[in-house]
Amino acid sequence: MDNSCLQHLLTEDERQTFEETGLLMVEGALSPEQVAALTAETDAVYGRHLEQGHSPDQALFYPNFIPDSPLFADLVDYPKILPKVWGILGWNIYLYHAHLIVTPPSGQTPDDKTFGWHQDSGRVNQEMESHPRPRLSLKVAYFLSDTGQPGRGNFWVIPGSHLRDDLRRPEGGMGQPEGAIPVLAKPGTAVFFDRRLWHTASPNWSDVTRMVLFYGYGYRWIRTKDDMTVQGLWEGSDPIRRQMLGWGTGANGHYSPTDDDVPLRVWLREHSPDEAK
Repeated sequence: MDNSCLQHLLTEDERQTFEETGLLMVEGALSPEQVAALTAETDAVYGRHLEQGHSPDQALFYPNFIPDSPLFADLVDYPKILPKVWGILGWNIYLYHAHLIVTPPSGQTPDDKTFGWHQDSGRVNQEMESHPRPRLSLKVAYFLSDTGQPGRGNFWVIPGSHLRDDLRRPEGGMGQPEGAIPVLAKPGTAVFFDRRLWHTASPNWSDVTRMVLFYGYGYRWIRTKDDMTVQGLWEGSDPIRRQMLGWGTGANGHYSPTDDDVPLRVWLREHSPDEAK
């Protein structure tokens, strides 16, 4: 890993923002050139699914997209973003989940129906005994299309709701919960969000196709959330990326890691000892 990534460590202001709101936006995380190249790759993925019968009227939710392009794999340990991920979660982490979403224009008239509000991780939210529930993981969403205006299939959130185990939804299925806002993200923005944050997708009432790449990072002892086939990338990856892609010396190395299991910690000891604790 290049030492220049240390310029992008999580700042105290960023930490405070994430702790208080469950959300952190990093504008300009991707250059226009990166956005263009990743958009082309995403277009190609979408085109293949349309050829295979996916309805152009439905959003495409496509997990396990990392092996589809080296450009997608390059974001797994992206130097501008990974330091902020380990700044929040620590060094015993990996990519446990990833999905690509393409939301075409719906052609529908805007309405105020209640969206599909949820917390991530499914049964974790019923079976964990603590309050508030533990963070466990976060996602980084890279926005390729312009969702800087409402109505473009925006990601909606309730800032601060990551510390609430329950959500009161409006009665009658109309309107959004108190405090709900759309995330207005320009192309190239990376949005971090705590898995506990109450959030939702929304209809795309615009004429702009929405494209977002989601990278989910969690502790290495968490199971993958989709059927990831990234093992084929291990051989050509450097040690830290290999860790992010789930490699380990054995099962127990996910719970009690040795230096061989977590080269990120080894690297941090040498280059940023405070981050290696």
